[in-house]
Amino acid sequence: MIPVYNCAHYLKETLTSVLMQDMGPAQMQIEVIDDASTDGDIASLVAEIGQGRVNYFRQPHNVGSLRNFETCLNRSRGQLIHLLHGDDKVYNGYYKAIASLFDSFPEIGAAFCRHNHIDEIGQFLGTTNVEAVSESILSDWLLRLATIQRIQYSSITVKREVYEQLGGFYGVTYGEDWEMWTRIAHKYPIAYTPTVLAAYRMHSTSISTQSLQTGQNLRDLQWVIGTIQQYLPANKRNEIKRNSLKKYAHSYLGRANHEWVKSRNKQIVYAQIKGCLHMHQDMLLYLKAAYLYSRLLLNY
Repeated sequence: MIPVYNCAHYLKETLTSVLMQDMGPAQMQIEVIDDASTDGDIASLVAEIGQGRVNYFRQPHNVGSLRNFETCLNRSRGQLIHLLHGDDKVYNGYYKAIASLFDSFPEIGAAFCRHNHIDEIGQFLGTTNVEAVSESILSDWLLRLATIQRIQYSSITVKREVYEQLGGFYGVTYGEDWEMWTRIAHKYPIAYTPTVLAAYRMHSTSISTQSLQTGQNLRDLQWVIGTIQQYLPANKRNEIKRNSLKKYAHSYLGRANHEWVKSRNKQIVYAQIKGCLHMHQDMLLYLKAAYLYSRLLLNY
């Protein structure tokens, strides 16, 4: 299920990455769910690339990402559901590897792989850490995942019954997937392959990047961090919450510095400094913030 909104520039690559692994209509449903995009004729693009193999559904008006994801889940027919955003992609072998994990570990609720980060033109930016050296069910996964987000939509497939039992995505539009994956880990074992089989694209028009402008990303993350505490053992909650807030405050202050070097966008930097200091305070964070603020004032 491929949710899209104003990402026509990337959709061809996304669809091609799926179609090259097509298992046939009896085994795989492929459908684009368009949240009333305005950047192109998505229906024609899907028809051209899919050649009748890819279904297309358009929302009557823009309903927002959470409702569009809900539509994806409601329209899906398969027992395993992969929500692949229209600006991300999978590498050859993803679906066979994920299906193998579900066959090997039938008790799991979801399975995922390592993934790359890529930029607007597909250039490699980095790869996620190795969670296990071989295909396996991850141990202590709930506590590890609750500390920091480790999964992207492109890399994970979830059993239909899991969504039916636990519900879908809600609350916020930045970090809502982290809450979802943690909710799943609270109830079900999760399997993993260390093979890199998916890519998450970072670009200036994504929801993630847009939320940096206002600091909404950090407000949403604080909501997520607070919400997932209910899934954790009571004696671990305070420690994990403190660690999460600290990690993200330092991480996004670093990202703000990167954004300043890249785009000289003062709005993003001011919003991230304010949000990071609201999340967490320590001497090193204050020093980093002061240094970054001085770069803005002196424009260097």
